[in-house]
Amino acid sequence: MKICTITCHDVYNHGASLQAYGLMKYLKNKGHDVEIINYKPDYLSNHYNLLSIDNPVWEKNNITKLIYLTLKLPNRIISLKRKREFDNFTFKQLKLTRLKYSSNEDIKKAPPLADIYICGSDQIWNSLHLNGRDPAFYLDFAPDNKIKASYAASFATETISDNLESITKKRIERLDFISVREKSGLNILDKLNVKKAITVVDPVFLLDINEWNQLAKTEFNEDFILIYDFDNSELIKKIAKEFSEKYNLKIYSIGATKLNYADENFHLHGPDTYISLIKQSKYIISNSFHAAVFSIIYKKDFIIVNRTEAINTRMRDLLDDLNLNDRLIEEGESLDKILINIDYQKVNVILDNKISQSKQFLNTVLSNKGSMEKII
Repeated sequence: MKICTITCHDVYNHGASLQAYGLMKYLKNKGHDVEIINYKPDYLSNHYNLLSIDNPVWEKNNITKLIYLTLKLPNRIISLKRKREFDNFTFKQLKLTRLKYSSNEDIKKAPPLADIYICGSDQIWNSLHLNGRDPAFYLDFAPDNKIKASYAASFATETISDNLESITKKRIERLDFISVREKSGLNILDKLNVKKAITVVDPVFLLDINEWNQLAKTEFNEDFILIYDFDNSELIKKIAKEFSEKYNLKIYSIGATKLNYADENFHLHGPDTYISLIKQSKYIISNSFHAAVFSIIYKKDFIIVNRTEAINTRMRDLLDDLNLNDRLIEEGESLDKILINIDYQKVNVILDNKISQSKQFLNTVLSNKGSMEKII
């Protein structure tokens, strides 16, 4: 069948790119014709704008603007290498629709033809950001007579604001099949009185390790700890330095910005290098959901630290589901737990069952014969 998916596929984030690839590739492996809707609204299209003034303090007049841009421009030009790496991954690995859309109304005017439309995965329903309030990410544009499903959609938070409850409920209830990534998402749906929903795994879990290895081409010639840090976290820095000294390991970083304590920074590299680094690392320390996910895929020992942004339900629910709660560490806790090796034999018993259920959900959607009642 012809399937169109919609997600935040092109936001220059490793996890976002790889989850889009994971769902597309799994469906293609099942023999379907799959395209990712090339959806780039204004709020997701301002990456690497060389002339943007990000701090209103500098917008007073043309002189302050010029000073700001003079200070920022050199590093912004260097950062274009990172943009090229991600653009190259998108071009080579993601099959996008021929038409590029900038709004839900644009898609409604000329929707890509498909038998099934799937929204997800990742934080498409995170209402702290504009994408969580965008009707396109709830398949508002999809024709009534076509199958519409969410796969592993994430709210990323514990709750949504009261003023969004009614419209969110209306949009989600239009879907024929509903799945979310976290059990906290089920709690939100339950509060909205949307009952016919299940949890499924992130789409990167749908592919086996051999398929991810096909992207991991870069080789490294020394042992290292991998850091993926969104917040320049002092706790991550503390853990990394202590662990590095104890075991004589280099510190590598794959975040979007350079860390001054890292021996090597890969801030200008794309998803391929990200997979390579996780595959070859000795230990992973991060505040990223997908760093935890790929650590599990590659059976790595890892530690997760909470983010400053209120989107930690993703990591907490994942670790709780797999009985890996001890991998989440907070300031003031003993660092002894980072010395404990993960028993992946036990983890995989739970994970394999969840992956099987998730594939069954997709099989029911794709068969066009089942229903949410059958799945539940």
